[in-house]
Amino acid sequence: MREAAFVNKNKEKWQLFEDALYKKKIISPDKLSDLYVELTDDLSYAKTFYPTGNTVVYLNSIASAAHQKIYKTKKESKNRFLSFFKTEFPLMFYGYQKQLFIAFLVFGFFTLCGAFSAANDVDFVRLILGDGYVNMTLENIEKGDPMAVYKKANEVDMFIGITINNIKVAMYAFVLGMLFSVGTLYIMMQNGIMLGSFLYFFYDKGLFWESSRTIWIHGTIEISVIVIAGCAGLVLGNGLLFPRTYTRLESFKRSIKDGLKIMVSTIPFFIIAGFLEGFVTRHTEMPDWLAILIIGASLVLIIFYYVIYPIKVYKNQLTHE
Repeated sequence: MREAAFVNKNKEKWQLFEDALYKKKIISPDKLSDLYVELTDDLSYAKTFYPTGNTVVYLNSIASAAHQKIYKTKKESKNRFLSFFKTEFPLMFYGYQKQLFIAFLVFGFFTLCGAFSAANDVDFVRLILGDGYVNMTLENIEKGDPMAVYKKANEVDMFIGITINNIKVAMYAFVLGMLFSVGTLYIMMQNGIMLGSFLYFFYDKGLFWESSRTIWIHGTIEISVIVIAGCAGLVLGNGLLFPRTYTRLESFKRSIKDGLKIMVSTIPFFIIAGFLEGFVTRHTEMPDWLAILIIGASLVLIIFYYVIYPIKVYKNQLTHE
């Protein structure tokens, strides 16, 4: 490639550096770091093919300035936890709305498959949920308290156990993304079929409303965040499948980094879901309006933070450019 063509191909990216360094353009430390990696790659390329050209001098100067900017910004960073959830994560997650939608579609599809299979095979629910759970629930239904399973364990023990178990399921969905996304899709399938079978089981017993208003108190956030973990797994898998202009190893490293950020973002929501299941769901005597309020608020919280807010942060970023 001729030097002029190389410059034309990358000048917009280099200009972004200059704007960040000299015009105080707002760029997150991680974004600046990523651009710095690309810049150093360009510098190495220029040193190899245009060692006496002005491009090497130019890239050397902004690479040095960028290096100082990165570490200065990181040292000065305060309230890192707050800035992660308020700006850094939503801005990054905006680019993964497609993967989130795919994870949602896959999970929804297999939920329908689970319900359909349960409706057409009387033994399917026992196969998926297990004889122990089904027999226990049938006994509870006969006693007039079909949701008694949520009342048996101690609140704190249930909160801790459920939270740890949900995080474990989410981690499986994420880590198995390394199997070129197939592992993540399997976890989405497994949990979707389980949910569909569960819902149909209660529908078949004439308890669809009573079961729904109870399980979705905690399940709205719990299921949503498992889908979001599936999104993280797809991000991880896509890093291997579609490296774009990066080497496959570099692409994989970047996908791990972004996938882990998605997983970190889910931790507060898993804690909320565990708290609701341990301390709130057991109160099946609560009025319908209160249950609907909790379910609605949970749904709005998830949709706002993972769909609406990233778009808002991204558009706000554009207005400052």
